[in-house]
Amino acid sequence: MSSRRSRSTQSGVSRNITDDQITDLVSASKVLQETCNYIRSLHREVDDLSDRLSNLLATTDSDSAQAAIIRSLLM
Repeated sequence: MSSRRSRSTQSGVSRNITDDQITDLVSASKVLQETCNYIRSLHREVDDLSDRLSNLLATTDSDSAQAAIIRSLLM
C-alpha cells in the first residue's frame, strides 16, 4: 500500500485515501469475494457428500462390512 498522505490545514491532520489505497482495497475485495465463493462451493460439496453417504447407509445392511467401513470413516 502507498504511504502517501495529504494533510489538511483546516482540521489539523487528516488522511485522504489515495488512488493506490483504493486500488488495493478493490483488489482485496475481489480476493475476498473469490474466497467466499470457494467456501460456498465447498459447503455444497460437503452437503452433497453428506446426502450421498446418508443414502448409501440407508440402503446398506447395518451389519455389513461396507456399513462398518462407512461408520469408521465418519468417526
